[in-house]
Amino acid sequence: MSSSSSSVTAEDQIHTHTHTSMGSAEIEPMGRCHVVALPYPGRGHINPLINLCKLLVSRSSDDLLITFVVTEEWLSFIGSEPKPANIRFRTIPNVLPSELVRSADMPSFIDAVLTKMEEPFEQLLDRLEQPPSLIMADVFVPCAVNVGKRRNIPVAAICPTSVSVFSVFYHFDLLVHNQHYPFDVSERGDERVGYIPGISSIRLVDLPTIFYESEQLLYNAVEMISHVDKAQFLLFTSIFELEAHVFNALKAKMPIPMYSFGPLIPHFTLGDGASDQMASHNDTNYHKWLDSQPQGSVLYISMGSFLSVSSAQMDEIAAGLRASGLRFLWVACGEASRLTEACGDAGMVVPWCDQLKVLCHSSVGGFWSHCGWNSTMESVFAGVPMLTFPLLMDQVPISKTIVEDWRIGWRVMKREGRMENLVGREEIADLVRRFMDLESAERQEMTRRARELQKISRQAMVKGGSSEVNLSAFVRVISQLTRTLS
Repeated sequence: MSSSSSSVTAEDQIHTHTHTSMGSAEIEPMGRCHVVALPYPGRGHINPLINLCKLLVSRSSDDLLITFVVTEEWLSFIGSEPKPANIRFRTIPNVLPSELVRSADMPSFIDAVLTKMEEPFEQLLDRLEQPPSLIMADVFVPCAVNVGKRRNIPVAAICPTSVSVFSVFYHFDLLVHNQHYPFDVSERGDERVGYIPGISSIRLVDLPTIFYESEQLLYNAVEMISHVDKAQFLLFTSIFELEAHVFNALKAKMPIPMYSFGPLIPHFTLGDGASDQMASHNDTNYHKWLDSQPQGSVLYISMGSFLSVSSAQMDEIAAGLRASGLRFLWVACGEASRLTEACGDAGMVVPWCDQLKVLCHSSVGGFWSHCGWNSTMESVFAGVPMLTFPLLMDQVPISKTIVEDWRIGWRVMKREGRMENLVGREEIADLVRRFMDLESAERQEMTRRARELQKISRQAMVKGGSSEVNLSAFVRVISQLTRTLS
């Protein structure tokens, strides 16, 4: 996601550090049910897990306490964000001196997650005044399964990406067996794989990029996913109806219960004033600007908060937007000032925005996205068609899902392996003009499909919907575990 968090105050840091280090003097739990949540240290992993925690406590009143464990660096980013009183933050040391440089050396960062999180996490559990009834941990933090097994604490593994992407990694052995791994993407990228249970035919080039760019990262990811079978529950952030075939195919093979809660986005904050205060803090007036634009006329652009495209590509995008004459709102953390000058007067470039509120604004008619899963779920919730510009990892198969399976978007470019060739300004200008032509038959059909998925998304969350039913069932599971362990 493109949103970034305000920093905590010195008083907040002192308060949090005191509770983290006091051991037995920590605050008393507010209820008998105690869950410890452990995300992978990354924004796209932390956000859906904390949204799930907020939904769980909203169903449990004061009967549930959640201890949300983050590294020290991430506490400085999320520590002051609004949360219920019965969710508390605790910290473990950073796995690397500066976690936000992980994009420069992803293999070392993932190796550190695999090797350096287990011991401090277990030590933190020793300091808690009440053992947890359940550990909820990211599938990419497999040490939680090891700790849970040693301590006889059930573990619910949560997958922060699509069910389809999870299934690709889970069935890695099928790719090897069918001689689709290893492969040279430049020679075999257009070959299609049609045997992964529940997944429609997919080109090799549309697999997660680590399948053809980093053997080390791939084997680390497969190793992480392999621990899921040793957990007691598997949780998904997807919407069941949008991936029913792959969910049911996995369910037939998976030895543990599965639940899908999506979309795990902050839809419950729509209508509150917190994000407007954040916008004011960042000295932006994009809300007023959006209010002044015609319905469906604005292209919203965000390429995530973690990975970025080259400066040369950013310049081509800026020039293409300027040449198109279209209205746009571009979130470009760190480059807003430079790009504002390059883009001209037709739109706005801001360092931060409340993405979900922007996507739900009536003036927004399209979303140019890097195809992170959380951003994709927000776009589906808002019913906004997408221009897909995946950078790497799971963003590439998610782009394929958006364009080929759901048919609610276009690719900015046809992927031919590594994205080293620039998309030129003329191509960008032509593409965005056609994409934002609300009168064209192709665009109207795409909008109709997006509205259908929006309806499915919202129905999943209301009473009797798939996500609401799963959430209620999982709350009962937590209560039963607490009674069993007490």
